[in-house]
Amino acid sequence: MLKGKHIVLGVTGGIAVYKAVDVVSRLKKLGADVSVIMTKNATEFVTPLTFRSLSLNYVVADMFDEPKSWDVEHISMAKRADLFLLAPATANIIGKVVNGIADDMVSTVIMATPADVMIAPAMNTNMYMNPIVQDNMKKLEEMGYLFIEPGSGRLACGDLGIGKLAEPELIVQSVVDYFTAEKDLEGVNYVVTAGPTQESIDPVRFITNHSSGKMGYEIAENAAKRGANVTLISGPTHLATPKGVERVDVLSTDDMYNAVMSSLKKADVVIKAAAVADYRPIEVADKKIKKNDGNLTIELTRNKDIALEVGKAKGDRVLVGFAAETDNVTENAIKKVNKKNFDMIVCNDISKEGAGFKVDTNIVSIIDKKGAIEDFPMMQKKEIAEVINNKIVGLLKNR
Repeated sequence: MLKGKHIVLGVTGGIAVYKAVDVVSRLKKLGADVSVIMTKNATEFVTPLTFRSLSLNYVVADMFDEPKSWDVEHISMAKRADLFLLAPATANIIGKVVNGIADDMVSTVIMATPADVMIAPAMNTNMYMNPIVQDNMKKLEEMGYLFIEPGSGRLACGDLGIGKLAEPELIVQSVVDYFTAEKDLEGVNYVVTAGPTQESIDPVRFITNHSSGKMGYEIAENAAKRGANVTLISGPTHLATPKGVERVDVLSTDDMYNAVMSSLKKADVVIKAAAVADYRPIEVADKKIKKNDGNLTIELTRNKDIALEVGKAKGDRVLVGFAAETDNVTENAIKKVNKKNFDMIVCNDISKEGAGFKVDTNIVSIIDKKGAIEDFPMMQKKEIAEVINNKIVGLLKNR
């Protein structure tokens, strides 16, 4: 099942190291070639000899060990890896990775590898729930690092709660799933828009909105993992570009229009997840507008309706729209489906808690061109991205 796959296992210090021994054994039985790297602290719990006996490969436990080949060892291992598995992962190594610190062989190979990194945390409950650790893991997820959620129960310290290293069978299943995930969008060309746009008022000020871009980025990441060729046209965000995605940065709605229309020829699927500005100032001041005693009136003009223009030139492409509303959500969304030639629209009431901008969750309904409505409970945007792409796979099959 994993024959021909080279997995580098990074092992850091903690009582859960004993489970990593079982992980190596299981991976080997599935045909994987496993190389183990240990931190010095990890060797206090299990000896390198144990991992060497099971992996049948030399175990690196010291950056300054005599190299076993003429290769630059950390670069060689990093290049050979099809996946870097970090299990158990302490709060310390997670903090190092997110800050780009490479001061031992584990962190150095992580920094050097082009492979995906899958992290299985293991630590005390209070450490795991510490806002700093949670924020570090969130940042890494946004960068494309993969996580295996820890289990809950009695920890080695006697505390009860989340923080136990996931069981070896679950870790190995996550690795198997990674390599055997269906590439049902292989060769499909995606164009995804995401984030807000900015319309300048003067050299200092601009009109924008609260969009974070998270939904569009999740859709792009999910599609790329499933084999799609993804162009992500993004307004200003603080999000990292998903792995395997080509990103085009834009500022204004006009910039986004030009980028979308120039990408349209090669597109099989267009997803309009961006929150673009409908209006822009007629005149943009070349110097900062100074404050005075009176009111300030700025005359606005309509921007191009990107989705409408794409709908006119749609052909046999799949076109998906988004509608962020505060009232008459379903009625407004249905009107957009018909007006803009969408195959389906994802709509939500941004006034609801846990929905809309700047959060990792959303509450959406999906409406197709026939008027069928499917409502979804509050879900992670990552999960909603999976649902949307599943539906797109179905639309593509019916073309």
